[in-house]
Amino acid sequence: MSKEELEQQVEEFRDKFNLIASEVSKKIVGQKGVLRLTLTAIFAGGHVLLEGAPGLGKTLLVKSIAQTMGLSFHRIQFTSDLMPTDITGTQVLTEDENGHRSFVFKPGPLFSNIVLADEVNRSGPKTQSALLEAMEEQQISVLGTTHKLEAPFFVLATQNPIELEGTYPLPEAQLDRFLFKLLVNSPSSSELKEILNRTTGTKDVKLGPVFNATETRDIIMAMRSFVRQVIVAPPLEDLLVGIIFALTPGSNHCTESVRQYVRFGPGPRAAQAILLTAKVLALLDGRVNLAYEDIKQVLIPALRHRLILNYQAEAEGVTSDQLIQEVEEKS
Repeated sequence: MSKEELEQQVEEFRDKFNLIASEVSKKIVGQKGVLRLTLTAIFAGGHVLLEGAPGLGKTLLVKSIAQTMGLSFHRIQFTSDLMPTDITGTQVLTEDENGHRSFVFKPGPLFSNIVLADEVNRSGPKTQSALLEAMEEQQISVLGTTHKLEAPFFVLATQNPIELEGTYPLPEAQLDRFLFKLLVNSPSSSELKEILNRTTGTKDVKLGPVFNATETRDIIMAMRSFVRQVIVAPPLEDLLVGIIFALTPGSNHCTESVRQYVRFGPGPRAAQAILLTAKVLALLDGRVNLAYEDIKQVLIPALRHRLILNYQAEAEGVTSDQLIQEVEEKS
């Protein structure tokens, strides 16, 4: 591939990404960082966990992304009585015109390109496990039969951090399946004013797909493939490996704070998440080679849910973000 062709591909990648982000921004006020990183995870081929207080637009953000991208979409409201078959589907006994009966598989809401798992921590372990298989294997199993999910497939899950009664905290293995954990913060005063203007007046913003469904699937798969072509210099790989080991208690390179507050550090999947999403940011900056700034931007969202802290950290109010920031500054 010539230099001109490569530059053209990078420009097309940026244009398509920015076109989607611009369309979503017609509906969503603020949250530009959350939107950018959510789309980054999608084009890196991963899932996203959105955490924030009620009413901050988490659900609206996911619905707007699905509408703009023109992909099939389902919203699942997770509750304590939700069963695995409620999301995967099940075998249904049917009868044809000749009176012959047979079991036919009826797909559940997981058979979509984008799935919004609303308040995912409200469902029980069995249902969470069914979601876990879909996220990791891109397939579901019902009564011994495996059903493949159509690509692309993304789970964008939300959870409320302030209401813990009647919830089932996500196990560490499931948290690790999310490429990013993004914190949705309250709007500023000017953003709140704009939200009121958009939502309490007569004008209603309607979002439309920027591509048709077939185009979108092909575009996403092509963009995901192009992301992997971004060049990573060996020194940057060494730097990333050093950060991972610095956050791993028991390693020779971990910091004193990590040794004191962290039970378990990030694994290989964390390093993969950082590298893939940093490659997307490199392309958005018009480059086909990775820079340290790209890695720096995704460290906290890719690692905050992969550090398992001990009771001392909880008692002293030490957060994963603080420990990651400390290691990053020393790198």
